[in-house]
Amino acid sequence: MAEYLAKRSPNRCPSHPGAVLADILPETGRTKSKIAELLGISRQHLHDILNEKKPVSPQMAVRFGKLLGGSAETWLRLQVAYDLWHAERETDVSHIKPLKVA
Repeated sequence: MAEYLAKRSPNRCPSHPGAVLADILPETGRTKSKIAELLGISRQHLHDILNEKKPVSPQMAVRFGKLLGGSAETWLRLQVAYDLWHAERETDVSHIKPLKVA
């Protein structure tokens, strides 16, 4: 069987971890209120992550990893990829000249 590397177009924004979480939560069979309770956060906090209004902090990544399995690192990598993609497009670095290393 052939192996194919999944590769996202560099012009496509990586998924926010909240979008990934929104896909996973229905599979748990629990309400968002119950998930928030199990995570020890408010329903509003969970809602803000799911709606991509708040980032996944390292502390939240640890909670997601524990509750859903997997690692906190996975959740953080999703957030970093999302943040970096936006930063590379929104940050003006045209005035910065690269240093020459001796």
